[in-house]
Amino acid sequence: MSYKTVRVNGISIGNNHPFVLIAGPCVIESKNSCLEHAKLLKEITAELDVPLIFKSSFDKANRLSINSFRGPGLKKGLRILGLVKERFDVPILSDVHCVSQIRYVKEVLDIIQVPALLSRQTDLLVEVALTKKVINVKKGQFLAPWDVKNIIKKIESTGNKNILITERGSCFGYNNLVSDLRALPIMKDLGYPIIYDATHSVQVPAGLGTSSGGERQFVAGLSRAAISMGCDGIFLEVHINPDKALCDGPNMIDLSQLKKLLIQLKKIDSIIKGY
Repeated sequence: MSYKTVRVNGISIGNNHPFVLIAGPCVIESKNSCLEHAKLLKEITAELDVPLIFKSSFDKANRLSINSFRGPGLKKGLRILGLVKERFDVPILSDVHCVSQIRYVKEVLDIIQVPALLSRQTDLLVEVALTKKVINVKKGQFLAPWDVKNIIKKIESTGNKNILITERGSCFGYNNLVSDLRALPIMKDLGYPIIYDATHSVQVPAGLGTSSGGERQFVAGLSRAAISMGCDGIFLEVHINPDKALCDGPNMIDLSQLKKLLIQLKKIDSIIKGY
């Protein structure tokens, strides 16, 4: 099987390259908070020689409640992400929710993410792909892993083959997700690098009534399992104080725990990939 290597700002993803870390707080809470998280992530990953892509959302348009915090919005959020990119020399990933945002985000983002709940939206996928940027698609929790081939075909129809696919768990009854790690090699055989989103995979959708709950105690174990299955990257939402986070706190991990986990993941990755 021939696998594609996707490159972004000097980072090679896929084809047995060391795993990449996509990490950051779920949403931009403030400029200072975003910069502080990026600084700490850069320090940890530089020390351990783990390739880092910084992720945070400028607008969480799919929050459960009308009263939920969504972030600073498109233009202010992009200015903050641009500052992170400039100050810490890291690639930036964030998500779009509608076609009208694309012309703005393509000027700042290195990777444009299509959220899981929009992963079958043909017009959005095609317009994002036309930017020729790297596209990360979260596999919808309602999709089987083999259904991803149709997502890939929509993106490839534009000539864009800079594609990442992210697994984030599957619906398991009401208000629950489960990770079927067989999905990782199944999707990898479609030819593109596969990322495992360990923090959204432990989310309990709508579990708190007006917001989602989560079971962060399972993040480390699932991350280790995903690396052992040969995935090309780990997606982790992290926070200095997850219990005080303004979005997705119950499924984010404490930034203080990240270094220990990355050391473990590097050891497993080197064994599996033989580097």
